[in-house]
Amino acid sequence: MVNLGKKIIYQIYPKSFYDANGDGVGDIRGIIQKIPYIKKLNVDMVWFNPFFVSPQRDNGYDIADYYQIDPLFGTMADFEELVAKLKEINVDVMLDMVFNHCSTSNIWFQKALAGDEKYQKFFYLRKAKKDGSLPTNWQSKFGGPAWAKFGDTDYYYLHLYDPSQADLDWHNPDVRREVYKVINFWRSKGVKGFRFDVINVTGKAAKLIDSTDPVEEKSLYTDTPVVHKYLKEMNAASFGKDPDSITVGEMSSTTIKNSIAYSKPSEHELSMVFNFHHLKVDYKNGEKWTKMPFDFMKLKSLLTQWQEEMDQGGGWNALFWNNHDQPMALSRFGDSGQYRAKSAEMLATAIHLMRGTPYIYMGEEIGMTDPDYSSINSYVDVESKNAFNNLKRQGMSDQEAFDIVHTKSRDNSRTPMHWDDQKYAGFSKVKPWLMPKNQAQINVKKELTQGEIFNYYQQLIKLRKHEDLISDGHIKMFLKSDQRVLAYERYLNNDSPKILVFNNFYGQEHVVSVPEEYCNQTYQVLISNYQEDEVEINHSLHLRPYEALAIKTVS
Repeated sequence: MVNLGKKIIYQIYPKSFYDANGDGVGDIRGIIQKIPYIKKLNVDMVWFNPFFVSPQRDNGYDIADYYQIDPLFGTMADFEELVAKLKEINVDVMLDMVFNHCSTSNIWFQKALAGDEKYQKFFYLRKAKKDGSLPTNWQSKFGGPAWAKFGDTDYYYLHLYDPSQADLDWHNPDVRREVYKVINFWRSKGVKGFRFDVINVTGKAAKLIDSTDPVEEKSLYTDTPVVHKYLKEMNAASFGKDPDSITVGEMSSTTIKNSIAYSKPSEHELSMVFNFHHLKVDYKNGEKWTKMPFDFMKLKSLLTQWQEEMDQGGGWNALFWNNHDQPMALSRFGDSGQYRAKSAEMLATAIHLMRGTPYIYMGEEIGMTDPDYSSINSYVDVESKNAFNNLKRQGMSDQEAFDIVHTKSRDNSRTPMHWDDQKYAGFSKVKPWLMPKNQAQINVKKELTQGEIFNYYQQLIKLRKHEDLISDGHIKMFLKSDQRVLAYERYLNNDSPKILVFNNFYGQEHVVSVPEEYCNQTYQVLISNYQEDEVEINHSLHLRPYEALAIKTVS
């Protein structure tokens, strides 16, 4: 049984990590060349976004062949070498499994189009209503209707995402068997970890009905009871046979109750879950394509709820601020200017010392920020371009629409890794598929020689590996009404030592009132982004801008 609390997972977006063959796109050989850097990170596993054969309509999340490496990224021999060389430094591989949908270029869909009834049952094919309107009024998450014409037939196929991504019908046991075959193929290649893309969107009803509003619409196909059945079956048929496997489900609009069931070991579903509620606290009225400062008290409330209730229920959280679908947290919740290093370290402390398994997204460990693009033409992401056009249709000017996309685009985190300060950031010798920005100020070479963020991450990783209170302990939040500080306690039992963690989310000094139960005790400093050696707590604690502090009671 894996101790998930002692694991740290690094996420690599292969397209943007390192270009070894000089075509402007990151590749597997590029990752192999950067293994010495991965070794420096001291992580346990690397999650790779998809590098399977794909038309790349949605950056690889539209898979045409689940069994082959896309030539854009390399060969199967390259992949096998990558697995072997990572194993030499005790790092395992996590692959991204996209099973809610497949590319319309996939052989399954192509056979369905050709009239093969077996494969037509792999998809949600429905006829128009009697009045000629689409089978349901559902909307695609990328904008527009969620239905597209199925060839020259009278049918439409469901696509909750891009029209090139046809939703698979998990009610069909043949679909599920094909999915398990894919997982088992990659297990045979030495893969120990699997991340399941929007896996709780597979739970659609057999009969699809119209929605009454956008919120209710999501509930018709998201996080439904049948998902648990699918996950239990998948576990038993594939990765559950490996005692050292690590799995994570990307859960769209999920609940704590469901997430406990998804991740509780006794349920035999998944190791842990990604939930995204805390990354919607800068959505005005719940809408992504809006612009507003993040709501700290809402963020704090969500983190508190998910940490405490998942602990009480025996579930397990994946801890993260960043991924390939989100703007960089440092630009969003920190200060990318004067306090870039301090706020990057504070954000890292806030989640790395919580209960769960931390994920580090490439570039986060050197304090990378959102790119300062000035034109919509700099973006590649299909969702961002669609959003820009939709916002303009709603009456916004080009500049107003751009300002919103600029803060929320998925491309914000997909810019090439900054290895050095050269024209293309040391990522490629030719113009990359997406342009880097501010690499003169922020890059690996500079960070490793002059910076403090990377080393601070190393301290956090070391703490998790060696401190059982962090890896195995319970969590209790305190200072819940403080409008600037996120604070929590880690403990194993009532008699054990305690770790107190304080995170000042703002660029001003702040004094917190410390609860009586924590006063008049002796503490040692475990970590501080202001290099504190000792701290005295009477009834108040003075925190500097973006200060992070973790202290442990001395028995």
